[in-house]
Amino acid sequence: MHVAPLTGLLALSHGGHQHVVRSSTPGSASCLALQQSLQLQNTTIVDVSYHPSPATLTCQGTCQTTANSTVAFCRVQFKTATSSTSGFTAEAWLPDVWYGRFLAVGNGGLNGCIEYDRLDQGSALHFATVASNAGHDGDTAVAFLNNPGVQSDFSHRAVHLQTVLGKQITTQYYGQSIQHSYYVGCSSGGRQGTQAALLHPDDYEGIVAGACALDFNHLLIKAALMARAIGAPNPTNSSSYVPLTSWQYVTKEILAQCDALDGIVDGIVSDPDACNFNTERLLCTPVDVASGTPCFTRDQITALNVVYTPTYAPDGTEWYPRFNPTAERAPLVAFSLSGAFPSYASDWMRYMVLNTSATYDASNFGINEAILFDKVWGDNVATFSGDLSAFNARGGKFIAFHGTADPVVMPGIAKRMYNLVSSTMNMAPAALDSFYRLFMIPSMEHCNGGYKAADEFGQYAVATNTNTSKTHIILAIVDWVEGGNAPDVIVGTMADGVTTRDHCKYPATSMWDSKQAKFVCV
Repeated sequence: MHVAPLTGLLALSHGGHQHVVRSSTPGSASCLALQQSLQLQNTTIVDVSYHPSPATLTCQGTCQTTANSTVAFCRVQFKTATSSTSGFTAEAWLPDVWYGRFLAVGNGGLNGCIEYDRLDQGSALHFATVASNAGHDGDTAVAFLNNPGVQSDFSHRAVHLQTVLGKQITTQYYGQSIQHSYYVGCSSGGRQGTQAALLHPDDYEGIVAGACALDFNHLLIKAALMARAIGAPNPTNSSSYVPLTSWQYVTKEILAQCDALDGIVDGIVSDPDACNFNTERLLCTPVDVASGTPCFTRDQITALNVVYTPTYAPDGTEWYPRFNPTAERAPLVAFSLSGAFPSYASDWMRYMVLNTSATYDASNFGINEAILFDKVWGDNVATFSGDLSAFNARGGKFIAFHGTADPVVMPGIAKRMYNLVSSTMNMAPAALDSFYRLFMIPSMEHCNGGYKAADEFGQYAVATNTNTSKTHIILAIVDWVEGGNAPDVIVGTMADGVTTRDHCKYPATSMWDSKQAKFVCV
C-alpha cells in the first residue's frame, strides 16, 4: 500500500483494488449553471465562475486583493447568515479532476481571512476544497463587540457550516457522493480543527491540526503578561525592558547551556523541555559592565523568568506553558516580546471582556485583569477539552503538529492537550496512537520556518522533495484514514530542498545518532 507521488495519481491502492478516481464532467457550462441551481439554507450565491489553469483571481474581503490558482476549477463564492446579526463569507473550489475527497481549511490569528493558498493547495491535490472568513472580515476582534453570533462563528460554527454547505455544493456539482472528508489548519486553524473533533465529530474522518491555539483565553493571558513583564506598553520607561536586539544574547546563553542535550552541537535545541534554562547566568557582573560584555540587569532577569516559566493562576494551577527556549530568535517574537502590548490580547480585552470600543490602556493589565479575562469564554472558544470519544468512535484520525520554537503559541500546549486527551479517555500512548498522534517539529517556528528546521512537510502549499505519505502530512492523513497506515514519523525537508529529518511521534524525542549520522527517535 502506498500513496502515489503528486506527479501521478493521488489515490490509494488497497488489497490490489484501486479506489475509484472520481472525475466530474467539468467545464464552464456545468459550472456556471450552479449560479441558478444551487439552493442552500440561509445562503446567497455571490458568484460562480470557471477558471482554466493557471489564473489570477480577485479575492473577497479586505485581507488580500488577488490570489493565484494552479489547476482548472469551478469557483463558488457564497455568503451564509448564521443569525440576524452574523454570518460568514466562503468559497468552494471544485477542481476538474476530483478524487472523491472533500477538504475544509481553517484560518489564522483572529480569523477574518479566507486562506486562498490553502484553497489552491487542496484543489491541486484533487480535493473539493472550502474555506471561509470564520464570520467576520479582517484579523481583528472589532466584530466581536456585543455580538454573540460573531463570537460563535469564530469559535466553531462558521467552519462547521462551511463544511455542511461545501459538501452539498460538491455533491451537486459532481453528481456523486463524497468518499472521504478531511480538514487542515494551523494556529487558530489548528484550534478550529480541534473544535471540530470535539463539537462536530461527524464532519471529518481525518484532521490535520498544527500549532493549535488551544486554551485560547490563557494563551492571550500568557502573551499579555509576558509583554507587561518586559515593559509594554511603555518599554522605554521600564527598567525590565529587553530590546529586540538583546534577545540574541539570550539565545547564545540558551545554546551554551542546552545545545548538546540532543547529542550534537548544531545551534538547535531539539527538545526544549529538556532544557532547564538558568537565566541567572546572564546577570551582569562588575566585570561585564566594565568590559562592555552584553548582560542583563536584575529587573531584566526577573522579566526573563516570567517569559521562560509557565504562567500560574492565583490558586497555583497552571494557566499556560512557558515560552520555549530558542523561540526568542524567531521573527514573530515581536508578537509578545517587542515591548508592545499584543494586539490580539488588547482586542480581546476591549471587545470581548470589557465590551467597549474605547481604547484599552494596557498599562493596567495585571493578575486582576487576567482573572476577569479568564471568565469570558466566548461560546467555548477556549478549546481545551480532552473528550474526543465521539470522534474516535466514528473512526476519526487526528494528526497534530507543533514547532518547538513557536513564539506565538507556546509548544507546551500541544503536549498538555495530548496528556489531557490521554487522561480524559484513560488511554495510554499506545492506545491513543490508534486515532490521535502528535509530532513535535524541532526548531520550527509558528506553523513553518525556523533556524535549520526541516519545516516543509506538506502543511502549506510548498512542495517537499518527494511528496509521499511520509513527507506530506495531508497525504499522511489520507493514508491513515483510507489505508490504515498510521504515521510513525513525518519526514520534513529543510529550505535547501534536499536535507531531511525524521520528526518523531510524541512522546518519542529526537536524538543524534553519531553512528548513523542522523537524528533518530528514542
